[in-house]
Amino acid sequence: MNKILFFAHLKDAVGEEFIQMDVSGKKVSEVKELIAKEYQLGKLESAMAAINEEFSSDDDLIQSGDEIAFIPPVSGG
Repeated sequence: MNKILFFAHLKDAVGEEFIQMDVSGKKVSEVKELIAKEYQLGKLESAMAAINEEFSSDDDLIQSGDEIAFIPPVSGG
């Protein structure tokens, strides 16, 4: 089982700060697609991903027990 965290507007769109889902063995890109479809988020291509608090690429594989975070691009000033 994996904990998937959401930040900024993604948290608002999903309605939860995190969810629990088994995504072990999947690539980050596959999880982005799965989450986008499940919560009607559109594409998450621009969102940064982190596995166990370290930034990851879309090709990185997720292991059982990993914590995944999706961080959308933000702007500010």
